[in-house]
Amino acid sequence: MNSKLLYFFATVLVCVNAEVYSEYEEGYPISGHFSKRHPRDVTWDKQVGGGKVFGTLGQNDDGLFGKAGYNREIFNDDRGKLTGQAYGTRVLGPAGDSTNYGGRLDWANKNAEAAIDINRQIGGRSGMTATGSGVWDLDKNTRLSAGGMVSKEFGHRRPDVGVQAEFRHDW
Repeated sequence: MNSKLLYFFATVLVCVNAEVYSEYEEGYPISGHFSKRHPRDVTWDKQVGGGKVFGTLGQNDDGLFGKAGYNREIFNDDRGKLTGQAYGTRVLGPAGDSTNYGGRLDWANKNAEAAIDINRQIGGRSGMTATGSGVWDLDKNTRLSAGGMVSKEFGHRRPDVGVQAEFRHDW
């Protein structure tokens, strides 16, 4: 009976030792067992027509992702600067996947800026966000600054709205 118990413990010891040894290659842990992988992203951009095509492909511990889009400056003169962008993203992961696309317009001059972004998730909802802000000098010691935003996810009843203003006079 003691010899059977001795053989049992010896067998368990050999199996445990073999399992621990198989997780190492040449004295170092096998990648993924004990250390996190570093993300490997590939980013590119290229001038096309009057704008730029851009993109990123990569992976991290959450999954694979890809982003791509087109950015173009529509005008840049005394009216200000207006740029437009169309974009899309795709994420593949163990918890599921998602696809988003949208468009954005940005306008700015020396006193104010505004932006509108419209987006859509495939199999989900569409949304819109608009923001604007500005600073105006009323005289050499007085400034008025104001800003606001509206965000709406279509299919819901009420948008989120925020407004802020400041009147400042330096004595």
